[in-house]
Amino acid sequence: MAEQTFFVAKPLNQARVLITGGTSGIGLESAIQFALSGVPKILLVGRNAERGEQAKQKIVREAPGAQVEFISVDMNQIEGVRSVAERVKSSFGGVDILVNSMGSDQVPELFHKMPVAHIEETVLRLTSVMHMCHFVQPMMREQGGGAIVNIASDAAKFATPGEAVIGAVMAGIVMFTRTLAIEGKRDGIRANALTPSIVEGTRTYDRVMAPGFSAKLFEKAKQAARLGVVRPEDVAPMIVFMTSPAAARMTGQAISINGGISAG
Repeated sequence: MAEQTFFVAKPLNQARVLITGGTSGIGLESAIQFALSGVPKILLVGRNAERGEQAKQKIVREAPGAQVEFISVDMNQIEGVRSVAERVKSSFGGVDILVNSMGSDQVPELFHKMPVAHIEETVLRLTSVMHMCHFVQPMMREQGGGAIVNIASDAAKFATPGEAVIGAVMAGIVMFTRTLAIEGKRDGIRANALTPSIVEGTRTYDRVMAPGFSAKLFEKAKQAARLGVVRPEDVAPMIVFMTSPAAARMTGQAISINGGISAG
């Protein structure tokens, strides 16, 4: 019987990282933490060119040795996603770590009051994650492995009023990630999900805490976060760990960091 061989994760100081939604919040903080951990090449993806340039400069100030690039695209358009894959291939020769951290413009609203257009707009969050993984996975297979982290939310695990569609999308991201993990393990591709609840210091937090139904919902959640309301600085180190050699045997997991709002 042939001896079984196992995938060896690439050290962070040799890794090429692609972060969608990388110009603010969890995505930006993750980029900073990757750079401080020795990652030499980071490609940020976002829609706003000004925020992209500001994000680049912030990372370089924190870790002057990092090569940081930015591409401005609409991740809801498949051609935009394709251009990201082409850019990381041409600039870095491939990608070892993918972090999908796109935010959403949608806020919780009761399903029977939701404009039908908001359904499709929310579902685009799921398809953009799928499209990015679809274009990146062949590169990872060719090079013999890689790590993917998809950011969802606790709405994937707990039914919450106002999050019928958001919850369906987040649950979809989690199940997609788990299945990707099972399919990808033979090629050395690991895939995990993170499911935070509210995260202060993000543009999504500002939207959901605006006066109205959503704010009432999440004010109660904040009161339950007896360990403290989560910030990007609490989430980013887990992303770095999950994609590092220290977590080389971890795949198919959905981990919550939420300050004690829920357990599951």
